[in-house]
Amino acid sequence: MAEMEELTSGASGRIIPLFKNIRQRSTVLSYDSLRRSLLFIQSIFFWFLLVLPRTKPSSSAASSPAKRRRKEEEDTLRRRALAQDFPMLDETDDGAGRCESATSLFYGVRRNALFVRSWFPVTGELNGRYADFAKQLNSCNFGVYAMDWIGHGGSDGLHGYVPSLDHVVADTGAFLEEIKSENPGIPCFLFGHSTGGAVALKAASYPHIEQLLEGIILTSPALRVKPSHPIVGAVAPFFSLVVPKYQFKGANKKGIPVSRDPAALLAKYSDPLVYTGPMRVRTGHEILRISSHLLRNLKSVTIPFFVLHGTADKVTDPLASQDLFNEAASQFKDIKLYDGFLHDLLFEPEREEVGKDIIDWIEKRLSAGSLENVNSHW
Repeated sequence: MAEMEELTSGASGRIIPLFKNIRQRSTVLSYDSLRRSLLFIQSIFFWFLLVLPRTKPSSSAASSPAKRRRKEEEDTLRRRALAQDFPMLDETDDGAGRCESATSLFYGVRRNALFVRSWFPVTGELNGRYADFAKQLNSCNFGVYAMDWIGHGGSDGLHGYVPSLDHVVADTGAFLEEIKSENPGIPCFLFGHSTGGAVALKAASYPHIEQLLEGIILTSPALRVKPSHPIVGAVAPFFSLVVPKYQFKGANKKGIPVSRDPAALLAKYSDPLVYTGPMRVRTGHEILRISSHLLRNLKSVTIPFFVLHGTADKVTDPLASQDLFNEAASQFKDIKLYDGFLHDLLFEPEREEVGKDIIDWIEKRLSAGSLENVNSHW
């Protein structure tokens, strides 16, 4: 078998240094040199604002935003069609594992159409490539919903572009409210992977969202994300405002491996719905921003949670997950670190084991919740 090139997802790519010679000269920047660099960048930007001629835009320039919008809309429709045609779960010959599957659109807080897929066991939605995990949950009589973020999967927006993760957090809360209204009295858990884990944790920090949930499950959460060079973190806020959709070319030429299973990697990176392009500036800045916020507020976490992480993960930091477990104020919390596992735990060769650990924790939490309800009644 030919050796596969190392790959990494767009979501795990990092903003690369803008000034490669800085890295070559020194690994540490002094405060003065960083300040001079920023002042230099700022002065050039304002200089351009002052000297550019104030001419009326040509008709072709004026139409370019409209052309870009049409291109984004066409790309969204293409991705949505692919998402709707994504194969559902296979049934066994004897009909075991049968489920009802459906797709729909949910309109988020900014009225963006977000793509949703659901699976429910037949007796009683995770999207696309998480279908195997959904089937594992269905076999234990759990219904599953999944929603693609803006700019991902079959949802609205430029592929790979997230204008604000706060919008994603708000959409998550709104979607949870709809799920609870459709399934009154049924316990609900929120699952998030990588940056999705950060979104789930921040969403659960809001009391009106926390009260909808029995707990959250976080795999390889993005709790300590560092730019590849200190100057990147310093200039990211500026460039995210000026050129938010810009892609840093070459960010994923030789990426960090995320699974030890070559077949899983091939399936992931041959899926056109998975964004594998260079990181967009605003998206990268948003990941840095939410990660920093969560690290500052670990002690305020009160929701029951289960955090899982591979010790060999090079995309997100397993020690940050340990910090979350140690510092969170939650009364019901658990952690499992998998020795030698990489970033995408549900696509590792031992994915069945990981899925079983999640299901066992959910059932343990449900049992504990029932006991809590009995004690509160008496």
